Amino acid sequence: MREPIQFQCTGCKRINYNSMKDKKKHPDKIELKKYCRFCRKHVVHREMKK
Repeated sequence: MREPIQFQCTGCKRINYNSMKDKKKHPDKIELKKYCRFCRKHVVHREMKK
C-alpha cells in the first residue's frame, strides 16, 4: 500500500515537496537533491517523520 510522504529541506527546514511511496518495499528514508525556492538553490531534501 502506498502512503503519502513529505520532503523537508535540510537548509531552511521547510516542507517543499510531497510524494507517494510503498513503505513495505522501501522502508528506508529517501534523500533527493531538489530545488528549494526559499534557499534559491538545489539542496538535499529528506523524507520527514510522521
